[in-house]
Amino acid sequence: MMAEPLPFDPYAILAALERRRVNYVVIGAFARVVQGAEEITHGLDVVPAIRAENLRRLALALDDLGASRVDGERVVLDEATIHGEAPLELSSPAGELKVVPEPAGTRGGYDDLRRAATREPIGKGLRPSVASTADLARMLAALGRETDVPKLIALRRLQALERDLGPELGL
Repeated sequence: MMAEPLPFDPYAILAALERRRVNYVVIGAFARVVQGAEEITHGLDVVPAIRAENLRRLALALDDLGASRVDGERVVLDEATIHGEAPLELSSPAGELKVVPEPAGTRGGYDDLRRAATREPIGKGLRPSVASTADLARMLAALGRETDVPKLIALRRLQALERDLGPELGL
């Protein structure tokens, strides 16, 4: 018998981050889906700005979500915690959330990714900041996992489409 999948409501998670005006960039499988990849995901990965005020707002958003660490402990956010437990794996009634301060393949995490990130309309009035396909490919390649090769190939195809069709579509 298979276990019932946990709920996943990315809109609820992103809305909580937006309500608290958290500075973040969406990465991982959800970002790849938003950018056009054909994947299925059951969680959300974000790279927050690592500044004291932003971490305070992130902590408030996590409280709003009822998020806790996967071991059930309450989340305490500060620079030491966020770097010491990277990635910080959380669960909430809206689904899984990973807070990744400095993803593989980036130079500085949020500050590196935000330069090419775009605000993508995903519905329900939400326009999260999503990492570019080039940055998503760079992060995936840096992980060096053989299981990610098909995903990386798909991202490279998306990059080629963006490059070839971008001028026609105004991208």
